[in-house]
Amino acid sequence: MLTKRIIPCLDIKDGRTVKGVNFKNLRDAGDPVELAEKYANEKADELVFLDISATEQKRKTLYKLVLDVAASLNIPFTVGGGIKSIKDVSLLLKNGADKVSINSSAVYRPELINEVSTHYGSQCLVVAIDAKKINNKWKVHLVGGKVSTNIDLFKWAKEVESRGAGEILFTSMDNDGTKNGFANDAIAKLSNQLNIPIIASGGAGTEEHFKETFTVGKADAALAASVFHFGKISIPSLKNKLKRQNIAVRI
Repeated sequence: MLTKRIIPCLDIKDGRTVKGVNFKNLRDAGDPVELAEKYANEKADELVFLDISATEQKRKTLYKLVLDVAASLNIPFTVGGGIKSIKDVSLLLKNGADKVSINSSAVYRPELINEVSTHYGSQCLVVAIDAKKINNKWKVHLVGGKVSTNIDLFKWAKEVESRGAGEILFTSMDNDGTKNGFANDAIAKLSNQLNIPIIASGGAGTEEHFKETFTVGKADAALAASVFHFGKISIPSLKNKLKRQNIAVRI
């Protein structure tokens, strides 16, 4: 049985880790290098680093910070933000990233998925999808949730898979930062429709929420930020509880 993964996420803006609610009202959550070291020591399975201002402000991801974070890690490390080309991917991998995550740029130019997958292999490509319910239908949003589209979440996820993505990181904007639980209905639908791993994101508030997204949502991994950054949930405690509930995790 494949183990379920616990993944802390560092949302980076201006070189600091930040966290908001429903993608708004960002507050400081600490130094990204210190947090990365802490999570590696606590046996997080992977780490995701998203430069949330990179796409919006039309600037490249902070390569130096990526290098510093990677130097403190012994676990797989995914980086996203402002990636628009094979050259961007190459720079991030050279600076220590194990995987890259693309989001808005994949929607604007879907061929980028094929290009990255062909050049570097699907195992290093995560396609992030931010979506929220509009008139009871899940619609894809871009640029950190600021730009709405009429693109259906499930159709886009299927296309992403067919173009060569290795994983999908799905964030429910409706659940993000609320601590009310993951969007397990949508996650389960994605899990049932696709053959690549689904990383659930948005809504973690309790240890029970992780169990629910692994069982009800059938997620392969669960990503969270503020519950880890602000000490509400400790990763060792969470993993021990999941193991006691017969969910396969790496201790």
